[in-house]
Amino acid sequence: MPSIRVLPEPLVSQIAAGEVIERPASALKELLENSLDAGAREISVHLTGGGTKSIRVIDDGGGIAREELALALTPHATSKIASLEDLERVASLGFRGEALASIAAVSRLTLSSRRPGDRHAWAVAACGAEIARAAPAALAKGTSVEVLDLYFNTPARRRFLKSEATEFAHCEETVRRIALARPDAGFTLHHNGRAVATLPPQPLTERIRTLIGGEFQAAALPVESSAPGLRLGGAIGRAAHARSGRDRQYFFVNGRFVRDRLAAHAIRQAYQDVLHHDRHPAYVLYLEIDPRQVDVNVHPAKTEVRFRDSHAVHQFIFHTLNRALAGPVAGAAPAAAAAAAVPAAAGAVIAGTGGPAEPRQSMALGLAEPSAFYERLFGRSAGGAAEAPPRPEDAMGAPLGYALAQLAGIYILAQNEHGLVIVDMHAAHERTTYEALKEALDARAIPMQPLLVPVTFSADALDVATAGENRDALREIGFDVAPASPATLVVRALPAALADADARALTHGVLRELREYGASRVLTERRNELLATMACHAAVRANRRLTVPEMNALLREMEGTERSGQCNHGRPTWRQITLAELDRLFMRGR
Repeated sequence: MPSIRVLPEPLVSQIAAGEVIERPASALKELLENSLDAGAREISVHLTGGGTKSIRVIDDGGGIAREELALALTPHATSKIASLEDLERVASLGFRGEALASIAAVSRLTLSSRRPGDRHAWAVAACGAEIARAAPAALAKGTSVEVLDLYFNTPARRRFLKSEATEFAHCEETVRRIALARPDAGFTLHHNGRAVATLPPQPLTERIRTLIGGEFQAAALPVESSAPGLRLGGAIGRAAHARSGRDRQYFFVNGRFVRDRLAAHAIRQAYQDVLHHDRHPAYVLYLEIDPRQVDVNVHPAKTEVRFRDSHAVHQFIFHTLNRALAGPVAGAAPAAAAAAAVPAAAGAVIAGTGGPAEPRQSMALGLAEPSAFYERLFGRSAGGAAEAPPRPEDAMGAPLGYALAQLAGIYILAQNEHGLVIVDMHAAHERTTYEALKEALDARAIPMQPLLVPVTFSADALDVATAGENRDALREIGFDVAPASPATLVVRALPAALADADARALTHGVLRELREYGASRVLTERRNELLATMACHAAVRANRRLTVPEMNALLREMEGTERSGQCNHGRPTWRQITLAELDRLFMRGR
């Protein structure tokens, strides 16, 4: 067996460099972070061959003194920390003193710098582990780092690099992340002599619009929340604008881009009620935390962190985003007070019209409908007379407007101040029912509605046994179900909000959840899945004819319901088509 021996210094340097510098983008990231730590406000990046042939970063930072240039290329030499206490509260992006030394170990590197007041710049060159003496150089101010022939002395690693286009794409993404973290700094990016991007210092909202796109900005929800020692800001995309990939997910901790599993889990949980399972939210989030409460010294690439109180951070992120996503229908603030009493009345109107409606022309406008519904919904005038039902042209105060008609037994067409609103009635009613069930279960007060005629149906032995074993759990969620015989179940009561649902199908769905997961899990971790199943069974079905008052009741209920923009499966419940869009469709004004 070979004896143990100390590795030669050049090999040690190359091994260490491999941990920090995985590809050209890794070297670029470290150089950009050093520039920002030096106080740079303008940074210029020049790449050749996707960064494999050359990387040059020029900044206007504070610069490096002549006598410290060679020291800057020495492993574990840094100006950013001096003690263990400094390491425990690191506030700079770089701190280990590994980056420049690691890059120099696997490239031909030239470091030039000029501090304010110096007569001229000084430069040192390094090739592998060899560092030359400082010599005069030409540089107006700040620091320039030029990296040539990355991995020239480690051909095995060079062979693992991808195509020029792929490596440049990684470098471009690195610049995007750094630029999002520091909108107060300007960046320019050149590739093979061509200007690719120019970003002046700008407000955060403008930086997000420039780098993520106006489509994200238009569909984004602002995030702003703080707690002792914590602050979360930025923007998150609405669930309806989720993406098929994770390419628009940016999470920063104290200005450092990280990929943190705890934060990703909290974000995913916040979206769980509104996001389709195969879609991914877009977001740009900035977490500020006391540096002593987060360890950034976890991974050589510094893209992973560890929080001292991980549970508190997880809950803070989750609840902040959950509140942002649970906001009312866009523009619903003026109607919030008026809508507060609507859900119960609207639910009663829809629930109280069981069975298929009589055939009728559903294009009739609100004025042709009886005003009894509006009396209950909006009250009477001061003189006691019922107010006239609202007309579509009076829809200025209602975010979702007032119903005009029902289309194909599936969609509600409504008019608001912006134009036409199209609502998927089943998806919308499913969401409002689901949220009402959640609130009732949280309050341990799901009302039970006894059935005038109990429903009896055949069931297999497993369903009968499950019903018998879980009577208390079933009553907790509003069901009175009992075995009537070894092969028969009888349903005597259902949750009041679901009283018009198909009792047999609904009971089968609930018993299946109880049988598969057990009562304790169903009422805790599987609670939302169970309530979603119940809401789906209770929601109005396609081809169900609704009267205009019923349609308006659903619109008002949506305006007073959290997350009403998406159904329980993450699909949108409504869409707005503006008058301008309609004018374009019909070429008006041309």
